[in-house]
Formats: sequence, C-alpha cells, structure tokens
Amino acid sequence: MIVFQDLSFTYKGEKQPALQEVCLTVPDGGFLGVIGPAGAGKTTLARAISGMIPHHYSGDYYGSVTVNGLDTVETSLDEISQLVGMVFQDVDSQIISPMVEDEMLYGLENFGVPREEIPGRVEDALEKVGIADLRDRTIGSLSGGQRQKVAIASILALKPRILVLDEPTGELDPRSSRQVFSLLKELNEEQGITVILIEQKIMLLCEFARQLAVLNGGRVIFQGETREVLAHSDELQALGVNCPRVTTLSSILSEKTGEKQPACINLDEAEAMVRRLIP
Repeated sequence: MIVFQDLSFTYKGEKQPALQEVCLTVPDGGFLGVIGPAGAGKTTLARAISGMIPHHYSGDYYGSVTVNGLDTVETSLDEISQLVGMVFQDVDSQIISPMVEDEMLYGLENFGVPREEIPGRVEDALEKVGIADLRDRTIGSLSGGQRQKVAIASILALKPRILVLDEPTGELDPRSSRQVFSLLKELNEEQGITVILIEQKIMLLCEFARQLAVLNGGRVIFQGETREVLAHSDELQALGVNCPRVTTLSSILSEKTGEKQPACINLDEAEAMVRRLIP
C-alpha cells in the first residue's frame, strides 16, 4: 500500500510548492491513473513514490509517504528501488548502456539477482514488451518508441511490486500504446503488481485504470473510482483536463434530456446509452 499523508514539497530554489497537502492512498494491487494539466505536480508525485524525493531531489518536505509500510524519508533509495520500479518520461535519462541487452543486464546485476535467473528474466521481459528482436541492437539505432519499450522491459525484469510510469506511451503509436496498457493490466491482474500511471491519452487510460487521481496546482482535486471522477467532467474541462469524448457525450445528453446519465468510459457504453435514448 502507498499512503501520502499531508505531503507538501517545494523544490530547492523554488518558491511555489510542487505538491501541497496531498493525501492519497493506493491499495495493494491497485491500478491508479494520474491526470492533470501541465505543471500540476504529476511527475513530482511519481518521484515521491519512488523515493527520488527527497533522496535525489532536495527541498522543503513536509508530511510523509509510506510504501509497504516504509517511510520513504527514513528508507534508503536502494531499498525502495527493490519495491518500486519507475519508468521516466524522459527515457534517455534512464537508459545508460549502449546496447539493449546490456541495459537489461545492468539493473539485474546491480540488484544482485542470482546469475542463473538472469537469462530467463531478460528473455521474458523483452517478449512481454514485444521487443525480443531488439536484444542485440544498439540504443542509438532505436526510435524513441523503441527506447521507451526498452526502459519498460528493463524495469519489468526486476520484478518490482509497484510500477510507476510517467507517460510511458508518449512516443508510441496507438497500437503500441494499447499493447503497453494491456501488458500493465495483465501484470496488475495476474501478478498483483500495483500500477500508478501518469498518462495524457485519457481515453485509453480510463479504459484500463480502476481509479483516477486529478492533480491541479500541486493538490489532489478529485480521486476515486474512474467513473466517479469522470462524473465531474465539466469541472475537469474547466481545469484544462481533457475527458474521453464518450464521457463528454454522456454529459451533453444528461443536459439535453434532463435525465442524469452515468459517465461513459468506453465506446460500448456510449453506444448502449445512445441506443437507449434514441430508439
């Protein structure tokens, strides 16, 4: 379980807090989507879960974050990294090896994974992300989307209990994006891995995430089940947060018909709603 208790954080040299009095709980095995306008504090939230704040990024820190009962201030970054795997928005800052296979091996060897387990973990992670054919390629020869997949695979190979991903599909085409989301759903449902996913592709995110947290100005504005949060579509739009078009449609139809419609989160639900209202 991940628990934020009144967390406020201001980066060193900055006057405006990046996070303000954040209270948030992510249960074991949860799948949380994090959305919000630019500068809302989403990346800072991810850094706080991974322990990069305060161990790597210094500043004024108030409140607490606990991960599986461990206070991230009192626990070393190495120990937190055994539990939490993070995929950064800028994957080039995460990849340090010149070859794909070397990048996979780097984390496994540094975390002391038994030598006999390493080949299987590398092969399995590359296969799951769909890049087994890239194993012998140089990082420099890969596209941005391929590098993102390498970063994801290298984290999966470590078998973390918690995955934090900061816009992992930013460089991916729609097909590859769905592949990554489907993989995260599989890991979440079949292996019980907790997933915290920051993502701009709101339609795709709402299809897979069971809960949403909306940040604005460093504060959590809304949090709860995905459908509950999307019921505030008008307020989200006012904050500059895009909602799925099917959710916007259900909001418009609620206004036009005078009958409150449940927030739709996928095309099938939207089709069923329209067929019911327009025989």
